[in-house]
Amino acid sequence: MFEYSFLSLFLAGLLGGGHCAAMCGGVVGALSMPGRGAASLGQQLLFNLGRIGSYMLVGAIAGTIGNSTQMLAQAQTLQLALYGISSLILIGLGLYVAGISSAITQLEKLGRPVWRQLQPLTRKLLPIRHAWQALAIGGLWGWLPCGLVYTATLSALSSARPLQGALLMLAFGAGTLPNLMLLGMAARHISGILQNRWWKLFAGATIAGFGLLGMYRLCLLLGAR
Repeated sequence: MFEYSFLSLFLAGLLGGGHCAAMCGGVVGALSMPGRGAASLGQQLLFNLGRIGSYMLVGAIAGTIGNSTQMLAQAQTLQLALYGISSLILIGLGLYVAGISSAITQLEKLGRPVWRQLQPLTRKLLPIRHAWQALAIGGLWGWLPCGLVYTATLSALSSARPLQGALLMLAFGAGTLPNLMLLGMAARHISGILQNRWWKLFAGATIAGFGLLGMYRLCLLLGAR
């Protein structure tokens, strides 16, 4: 299941570019002001490094929590349940990316209390003039309430291993990287592509397809028990 989740989360990050642009586009735009050249590119890389680092930390924590369930008598049952839930959320995420349903955004309410504590710190780091500011604000931005991130976190939780949880979130973060880097270099053009109706339908169907595949695999696992 780990290899499947690794690929599905990478593609979820890659194909969910429209959502990433909406959530992180403002900061990326601030880092890519005209005339900044190499400094702009370097700060974009540091911002994304900090953001993905936070995702990996979240994944390691989730994997540690999942690992603690190994002491329970029904640990395997719980793991399978979490795997099923993450697959269902992946389907919901696909519907959201395709513009069919926004129900998955209700998940974002879970992280709002934490974000309310961190958001004032992001304001203190703006405007970004130094490399450490870009890295720091990226680290904080990784905690922004996001349905995409929460979907990936559930997969990390179901992995029940801190290292695997961190690697799963790394795969997800790596998937989001091309869109955000390209957004910084050609914001108007890339945004137009990501918001194209047919692209959104293709991306959403692909993500939902991985969720359906996950549910199919879960049925096979349950049938073999």
